[in-house]
Amino acid sequence: MSSLTAVSFEDRTDQLWQAVAVGDEHAATTVVFETLDDGISAERVLLDLIASVQRKVGEEWAANRMTVVQEHAATAINDRAVSALSHHYAAHTAASRGRVVVACVDGEWHGLPARILAEVLKLRGWTVDYLGAQVPPAHLITHLHQTGPDLVALSSSIATRLPTAHAAITAVQATNTPVLVGGAAFGTHGQYARLLGADLWAPDAAAAADRIEKTLPSPAPAHQPIDDLPHLADQEYTMVARTHSQLVRTVMGGLEDRFPAMRDYTALQCQHTAEDIAHIVDFLATALYVGDTDLFTSFLTWTSGILTARGVPARSLLPALDILSEELKDFPRAVQMLTQANDHLTGARSMNASDSRNSG
Repeated sequence: MSSLTAVSFEDRTDQLWQAVAVGDEHAATTVVFETLDDGISAERVLLDLIASVQRKVGEEWAANRMTVVQEHAATAINDRAVSALSHHYAAHTAASRGRVVVACVDGEWHGLPARILAEVLKLRGWTVDYLGAQVPPAHLITHLHQTGPDLVALSSSIATRLPTAHAAITAVQATNTPVLVGGAAFGTHGQYARLLGADLWAPDAAAAADRIEKTLPSPAPAHQPIDDLPHLADQEYTMVARTHSQLVRTVMGGLEDRFPAMRDYTALQCQHTAEDIAHIVDFLATALYVGDTDLFTSFLTWTSGILTARGVPARSLLPALDILSEELKDFPRAVQMLTQANDHLTGARSMNASDSRNSG
């Protein structure tokens, strides 16, 4: 049990935040080891100190108070702090349990959450193969055949990786190995984990370690993605995914007429707009894959907040949705999702405008 008060632990958290925010790796590592010296367990340092600071890094980037470069640098320092802690305890932790493979879904480059889970499992006595970010399914399956683990833990924070995650889950289970999945991609309540047939789901590293410790399930029976998601038979997901680049070009080409402010955009602003449109198409395709309009609508709500933080009016999203609806007029599920998202954003804007008038 920690001898620190809540305030003193908050101070340690603030110290680590200050260190990673300015890119001071030495100071960050010092805070980690001083926290251990204070009597805090290594597991709690991983889960309550480093992980909480990493969440703040993401929040600061989303609020436009941290650049992409600063966010990457801060994340790298947190990762090296985890490495330092791992090296410190490596000689004192005996692996007496089974073997777990921890990896990120192919295309998922946010590796720190999976790394933290791997280290927590090591502290609890598991043999862990941490394969890192962006692991292609074929490489993962080759590793499973070579090592024969008791379970695979797959991490993904980006919902657009769900189709890839589905393929990985199915392939791993075909080797008679159960799969636990975790990360924001799988939904607040794990709804996409269940939809895609994963054996276990956990909302965070602590819960994942607890569930692995409690029981190792038998893998789900062999299955195919089309069996899990029969709505894929309409080919809407496939067609939107295949025409992704064309759809982005079409939207960009039509936006200047429907959103005249774009005519004065700099080259960098145009690049950011194209990236935003690409993400919109990605999320639309993913929503079609899982058959969930809320996934698409939630992403657009989040995007409108990001645009507002950048000083870009959220109403710029509406003409983009209109153009996509016109291009995808022959795809009823896609049009329905775009219409509902447009209605949601329009309603949110009206509500915000009304609140502003009332508060004035």
